[in-house]
Amino acid sequence: MAKEIWQPGNMLYPIPAVMVSCGKEGERPNIITVAWAGNVCSSPAMLSISVRKERFSHSIIKETGEFVVNLTTEELTKVTDWCGVRSGRDHDKFKECGLTPQKSQKIKAPGIAESPVNIECRVTNILELGSHDMFVAEVVCVTVDDRYMDEKGKFDLQAAGLVAYSHGEYFTLGEKIGKFGYSVAKKGK
Repeated sequence: MAKEIWQPGNMLYPIPAVMVSCGKEGERPNIITVAWAGNVCSSPAMLSISVRKERFSHSIIKETGEFVVNLTTEELTKVTDWCGVRSGRDHDKFKECGLTPQKSQKIKAPGIAESPVNIECRVTNILELGSHDMFVAEVVCVTVDDRYMDEKGKFDLQAAGLVAYSHGEYFTLGEKIGKFGYSVAKKGK
């Protein structure tokens, strides 16, 4: 088997494409599309997002110390992309995309009502990395649209139609092919 050697680059794909909402009190809230997002700790629940310093949302998040990660769906893909290529300096993204600001439970930044999952976050650390600053944040509340809960109270990923991002393209999730621990589970379980 032959492999090509490439220059160092971001090849950890697919990744979630999420809309991050933020806002300063008394000002209109904003939405930024983020592909650099991920879990960083289970207890306490923490995640990170990385945002370029020149982005309009960067200063809002840095000043307020909070944001909401809103998972995106196939239905929201076009507005997710639009929010990633337009600046909140020039556009009221909630209004122009027909999205509804949702009052958060634990923070002042709003979520996006149309998103099936809203993850409210409080920044605990900012790492200056180069092109992006990484906001490491504690998850302080999660709201989930009950339309996507199955009869056992589990979130149904397939029904929600969540979207992933890879090399500049958006994808829906594929079929489930296993579950954690299935490789070592006893037959019949």
